[in-house]
Amino acid sequence: MTKITQYIEQAKGKTLFSIEIIPPVKGESIQALMSNIEPLMEFKPPFIEVTYHREEFLEKIVNGQIDRIPIRKRPGTVGICASLMNRFNVDAVPHVICGGFTKEETEDFLFDLHYLGIDNVLVLRGDPVKGNPAFTPEKGGHAFASDLLQQVVRMNNGELLHEETQASPTNFCIGVAGYPEKHFEAPNFNMDFAYLKKKVALGADYIVTQMFFDNQKYFDFVKKCREEGINVPIIPGLKPLATKKQLTVLPRIFHLDMPEDLVTAVTNCKTDKDVKQVGIEWCIQQCKELMAFEAPILHFYTMSKSESTKKIAEAIF
Repeated sequence: MTKITQYIEQAKGKTLFSIEIIPPVKGESIQALMSNIEPLMEFKPPFIEVTYHREEFLEKIVNGQIDRIPIRKRPGTVGICASLMNRFNVDAVPHVICGGFTKEETEDFLFDLHYLGIDNVLVLRGDPVKGNPAFTPEKGGHAFASDLLQQVVRMNNGELLHEETQASPTNFCIGVAGYPEKHFEAPNFNMDFAYLKKKVALGADYIVTQMFFDNQKYFDFVKKCREEGINVPIIPGLKPLATKKQLTVLPRIFHLDMPEDLVTAVTNCKTDKDVKQVGIEWCIQQCKELMAFEAPILHFYTMSKSESTKKIAEAIF
């Protein structure tokens, strides 16, 4: 297996292509997921990210009492990673999250990945439990991505949670999230940036950004990172608009600024089919500018759908 940072070094300035997918809902066939990935393999992604989804709670009345039953609607991250590696001969990069895990469970999860030969992970805090406004860590788990990051770094150094003797070290290349327009929970951009700087100082090897629609946000973000001594690769995350509803949903959820020209174009669309075409054309232009800027990788948040991403990739690669 090859590390993300090695792929970037080996590309020698050429911009690469990668995607993120989500596991299917429990009970659904994996075949639909694989069929959507297949058309994108012609663009030779060096890796595919696979998201991880924490538990949700189903409320049922049992003996007159409301019982909250934990369920995981999208399991299968590890199995999907193994399947991708076997079927497409591509590196899989699983998300590793704080929410829903104790430190011991995290350690075991990381060993499962290590035994599979997975050498890249994206470390994230993760979302709150659905229906809760604030993130609450698992009892005995991590509250922040920086804490989770340190556990992975310690395992790379051969340090386990409770073993007294030195263990065989893991070899993870560790990615973290970056927010060109700040994380939506952060009080301001400077504090959010300070958290990012801390994660890099603790051992993060690369950064993947949240989606953005204004390239200047990414350019300014990279400039600030370099001025502040953050010199790891910064991979831009991209998502083509697909529906008019996303004009309001995405800014609300991800604290994004939509450029005026994009808003006008989408507002003038009569159907979501028209919106999808606008989203494709806008993203193609974004990609061309990012490639001219020598972005190391164009990383697409596909939601496990390939149509728009394939059209964009055909236009630029």
